[in-house]
Amino acid sequence: MFRFSSSRLSVWAGLVLCTFLLVACKRNEPVSFHGVDVTGTTYGKDFRLTDPDGTERTLADFRGKIVAVFFGYTQCPDVCPTALARAVEVKRLLGRDADRLQVVFITIDPERDTPAVLKAYTSAFDPTFLGLYGSPERLTETAAAYQVIYRKVPTESSYSMDHTSSSFIYDTQGKLRLRLPHSLGAQEYAADMRTLLHSN
Repeated sequence: MFRFSSSRLSVWAGLVLCTFLLVACKRNEPVSFHGVDVTGTTYGKDFRLTDPDGTERTLADFRGKIVAVFFGYTQCPDVCPTALARAVEVKRLLGRDADRLQVVFITIDPERDTPAVLKAYTSAFDPTFLGLYGSPERLTETAAAYQVIYRKVPTESSYSMDHTSSSFIYDTQGKLRLRLPHSLGAQEYAADMRTLLHSN
């Protein structure tokens, strides 16, 4: 019959303890992001807006996915198309996890962004991207809940919209975790989303 000596048992027990401690430490390591970690924040808890097909949407509709929320408008000359083009690249970089990302584009210009216009605009980038709209009053409430600022700027022939350009990223449990500056690239966005997907 094979027997462990007391010294061998001590060594074995020590190895098991070290392994356990290393695993525990790894689990407790703080997660690092390129964007701003807003975990536990009190703003941006949810939205209740309408999609182009007339269905009311909330965060609960996307449970199990990373949700990226961006406020913009379809006639935006640079920031908005850049943000959505970056989201297309992020999906490509996510590879097998691409289907676990839902991009939500909330219009701040419901006067011009009709449901048909909104759907055509988001679909031109990716058919899974979802445009949402609401009444001016509902939009004001939603933007305030996200600490998003926007305002109409008159031009010679019409108007443009100044607005906050950050993206808001929710984890698969519907909790707001990140505020990603527009200055970050697709690589940084994808890395942060991948971290969220694999740290929940």
